[in-house]
Amino acid sequence: MNGRCPIETTVSLINGKWKLLILKELSQGPVRYGQLGAQIPAVSAKVLTQQLREMEEDGLIVRTVFAEVPPRVEYSLADMGLSIFTLFKELRRWGLEEDAVHGAKCSFCGKCQPFIRGER
Repeated sequence: MNGRCPIETTVSLINGKWKLLILKELSQGPVRYGQLGAQIPAVSAKVLTQQLREMEEDGLIVRTVFAEVPPRVEYSLADMGLSIFTLFKELRRWGLEEDAVHGAKCSFCGKCQPFIRGER
């Protein structure tokens, strides 16, 4: 067997302290770098840049540079990044319905709602 385990592959794509939060923020539409930093204030600029680069290389997000002065850069979900929300939907369900130990509760931030209702 030369293939790599699909679970291992999937986990490696989203492995990183901030990648899940970055994906959640991008689920609302394109976001500029500064906005991401403001929405996830605990992440350092260096780590945010590193995680964004890795996610772009992995095909989860798209970095769009606009030829303006000063230059404007936006990040958005690639099709592959959008498709991973089917996994997140199940993780959310499991956390709310199956994990009786940790008492997870939805904060109703609304950022996952388009994916739960199937609007995307």
